[in-house]
This record gives sequence, structure tokens and C-alpha cells, in this order.
Amino acid sequence: MSDESPTDRFKSVLTGASRAIAHDAEVEVNWTSDAPSATGGTFRVPMPGRTLPRAAAMQARGFADSFALKLRHHDERLHQRNAPIEPAARACYDAVELIRYEALGANKFAGMRDNLDASLGVRMGGDPITRATSADEVPVQSALALLLRERLTGQPVPKLAQGGVDMVRRWIEERAGDDFEALAGSLEDQKAFQSLSLNMLQHLELTRSEQLPQEPDDAEDMDGDEETEEQETGDDKGEEQQPNEVAAEPTQGEDDGESESEGENSDDMEEGQEGEEGEEGMLPVRPNRPWTDIPDTFDYKVFTETFDEVVGAHDLCDEEELTRLRAYLDAQLKGLQGIVTRLANRLQRRLMAQQNRSWDFDQEEGMLDAARLARVVVSPGQSLSYKVERDVEFKDTVVTLLIDNSGSMRGRPISIAAISADVLARTLERCGVKVEILGFTTRAWKGGQSREAWLSHGKPPHPGRLNDLRHIVYKKADEPWRRARKNLGLMMREGLLKENIDGEALLWAHQRLLGRQEDRRILMVISDGAPVDDSTLSVNSAGYLEAHLRRVIDWIERQSPVQLVAIGIGHDVTRYYRRAVTIMDVEQLGGTMIEQLAGLFEEE
Repeated sequence: MSDESPTDRFKSVLTGASRAIAHDAEVEVNWTSDAPSATGGTFRVPMPGRTLPRAAAMQARGFADSFALKLRHHDERLHQRNAPIEPAARACYDAVELIRYEALGANKFAGMRDNLDASLGVRMGGDPITRATSADEVPVQSALALLLRERLTGQPVPKLAQGGVDMVRRWIEERAGDDFEALAGSLEDQKAFQSLSLNMLQHLELTRSEQLPQEPDDAEDMDGDEETEEQETGDDKGEEQQPNEVAAEPTQGEDDGESESEGENSDDMEEGQEGEEGEEGMLPVRPNRPWTDIPDTFDYKVFTETFDEVVGAHDLCDEEELTRLRAYLDAQLKGLQGIVTRLANRLQRRLMAQQNRSWDFDQEEGMLDAARLARVVVSPGQSLSYKVERDVEFKDTVVTLLIDNSGSMRGRPISIAAISADVLARTLERCGVKVEILGFTTRAWKGGQSREAWLSHGKPPHPGRLNDLRHIVYKKADEPWRRARKNLGLMMREGLLKENIDGEALLWAHQRLLGRQEDRRILMVISDGAPVDDSTLSVNSAGYLEAHLRRVIDWIERQSPVQLVAIGIGHDVTRYYRRAVTIMDVEQLGGTMIEQLAGLFEEE
């Protein structure tokens, strides 16, 4: 014990406390330099530092307490079952559920209340509500959660968010004040609380009263009709300014009759310089619209390709930075790498088994079968004592991993995607299967130089895609894994992940595969949502990018020799791809990639 550092002792105590709160002896607490998160019984909380300053220690305890309360009081299946499909409503639905189980702990234990208050301060530091200057900029889910917390626990709204909450307090309390009282009496009953929450969202006009019940698998789907709904509610309450329903929600594409004034406002807001980093609040909200027929007259255009680039990972940063980023990636995912490696070894055994020698026995000619020597002695005239090696066809194969490098993948999803691709490439290389690893994003938020060119040309209507593409080659198919290993660390670089235009990225990766000589060509897409680019969607129809993606997928699946498979992270991609799987926990990614590839290899 004398060798233990103060942080080690603190971690041990924090783990014990979390196990007691969660009533789960398997809970583990680990430090992280990334955003705090919980996966099952593994909690990742900010490291408070060697000297354990009181404020930082309380923040770590607050996140651990919140995760433990969720494990004890929250039923995820029940939560998903009746989740609303509208993005604004879903954000509020999730936020008030977090307030519910945190309030259960805060009301019982004064120490836990202080810890949760400290962790809330960390969350508020990156929330757009702290930067809001008008009601339009206030994310309703944040304001609603803070007002509900105030009612349920008696704790005041944090000072950082006080201004933003005050802008919309009257609007929320007039519509949902009575709902707050009802919710206070149902804290212990998640099902009853959930029902009352949905009623509250209807009173706030964030959901439709005639909303159809959802299947459990579709609980997180989003409705593309949100814009129409917002317009209708806006007409009903024209005398009162409403808050922005989802923080930093991308501007949905207007109809052909978009007013000039709206276009000018959009232009002023969305002018961006190349390489602009963008704030957390700018991350796009991903639509997930129901399947609709794509009109034959649909025409996808690109305003300009002048500023697009296909670039190698080593060209985006120097060797020293790549080395540092790769070391950070390895350190962050030491535990996960062992799990994925074991799965990869299983895939290797399955692939090698297909390449093993096999024999046809009892042949009239060939090699003498040693197992039949007794037959030769007893019956020398017996002619069926030979064996012939069977021809086993194992097609030359190339696999392309196309990884979504959009802002919503930031944090653990992009880390796990990178390490899974790394281990998979190493495994397949040992089996004689070539692997190419590609990524897709944009060079800038808000359109970059393409939008500037559009503005300088007088803003012609319906310009088509209006952003600068950045397609990244992390590993070429013919490049050995050892040479490309460092490149995957680039995904950890701050500011790399921006917006995503999936249709064109899919065509680019597909075209590279068509140029290969291998008999079997596999394209695996890893994404966490539908295509989103604020600049393009603000000046075209709402489903412009999504419709193009559907057309590309349909063409590849029907006419191309390339086998296409997709993995959606927290997003139902089965509505786009015929062969697809959706995972709700990013920790499942490595195993899912391997199982999907194994299934393709075993097909005739």
C-alpha cells in the first residue's frame, strides 16, 4: 500500500463507492482524457490530477455518481421503446431522464448532490446555452433539463446558464409548469415518468399528439418532417419568440420558394474559412428519414470541384505529430485492443481453414493413400486406393474500409473505428487479403471556399453540393500495414472531423475498388448517421444529400461486382443498405466488423 499514489487510492475508493451506489460488484472506474463516458459497468471519468484538488476530485466523483445512478435506476430498453422520433423531442426526452435518476441521488445524499453539481458545471462549460444571446440560440433540451432539476431538487440554475434559461423560462413554464409537478411525484417509477415526459413534450409542441408507437429498434430514428412541424408551431405562436429546439441543428433545406431574406441570413451565418475548427455546438444533427421513393428526375450537382482534395494522411501533418497521435490512440484503447485482437485471430483461423488442403479419396489414380495399404495387401486387385488433392478456390480479395470522419464521430467512436481498422488490416494481411483504409469529411465547416465562390457568383439558385470535400487515404491496398500504421493516428487530430457527404465518398471508394485486379472486392462503410452538410442543405431541398446516397447505394448493390456492407453506430443504416447491421454500443464495433467480413468470405 505504501507504493500507492494518492490518485490510485482515490480511484480505489471511487470504485468502491460506485459499486455501492449501483448495487453492482463488477463496476470498474478508469481515468480518461476524453469526454467522460460509461459502457456497461465500466466508467471513464476525468483524472483529477496528482495533487487531487478538491474541485477536480468532486467533478470525477460527480460523473462516477451519475453513471452509477444510471446503472441502478435506468432501464435502457424501456427508455428506447417509446422514445420520440423528432430530434428536438428526443434530445429533451434524454435530458429529462438524466435529471430523473440524478435527482434520486441528489435528494437522498447531500454529498452526492454536491458532486453532481460539480459534474454539471463541467457539462455546462461546453453547452451552447452559456453562449446564447437570444432565445433563438437557446437549446431547449438544456433549458428544460435545468428548469426541471430546479423543481425536482431545489438547486438553482448554474450561473453560466442562468442568462440562457431566463430567456425561455416563461415560455417553458407556461406550457410545462404543471407537468413539472406531476414529474416530481414519479421519480421512482421510470415508466410513469416516461409517460409524463412524453405528455410534457406534446405540451411544448415538440411532438405530435397523434405520434405512432415505435418499434424498439427504431427508437432513435429521427423524423425528416421536423421543419414542417416547426413552421406550423411557429405560426401558432407568432407573438412569442421560441428557443432553438436543438442546439446547433443544421439548417434544413428550404423549398424552392425560399425567401431572399432567409437566404441572406443563412449566408451571413454560414460563411466559413478553410480549416475553420467549429465549436462543439456546431456539430450537425443527423436526420434519419423514412424510406421514400427517389424520383427518376433527381439530379445531383456539384457547384465546384476546384477545392476538393484527395490527400494522404501523412500529408496532413508531420511525422512527429503522427507519432504522437498514434501513441495517444494506443494508450487510450489498450483494453479494447486485446478484445479485438482475439476476435481477429478467430477470423484468421476461419480464413485459413478455407485455404487448407483437402483430398478426394478412393480414386483410381493419384497418390497412394497410406490409409488404404491394408486393402492393397488383402486385395491387390482393388484399384480405388489412391487420393487426389482437391482444388480449393480462395479468391484473391481486397477489402476497403470507408470510415466516416464527421464531427459526430468525435471521441470514442472514431478511436474505436481507428483501432478496429488497424487490427483488421493486420489480420487480413496475414491471410493474404489486401486492405485499403479510407476516410471522408470536408475541409471546412459551413461550406469553405466553395461557398465563398458561390457567393461571389451572385448566389445562383440550387447550386448542388456546396462544400470542399476532403477524402483521406490512410492506407493503400498495396501498402504494407507496418508503413501505414502511424497514419491511423490522424483520426485523433483535433479539428480534422467536420461534415460528411456520404454519396460522393462511396462513389470515390467504389471507383478505387473497380480499378483493382482481385476477384473479390468488398467495401465496408462505417458511419454513425446520414449525410449532413449545413452549407449544401441550406440552399437545396431537405433530402438532397440523402437522396443521392440512396441512388449510389442502389446502383452499387444492383449492378456493381463490389460487395457492399455497412455498419451503423447508433444509427439505423439498414434503411439505406441491403446488407447492414446497426450497433448501439460503439464497443461492439470491432467484433461486428469481423463477423460481417467472415460472413462475406464464407459466401460462394
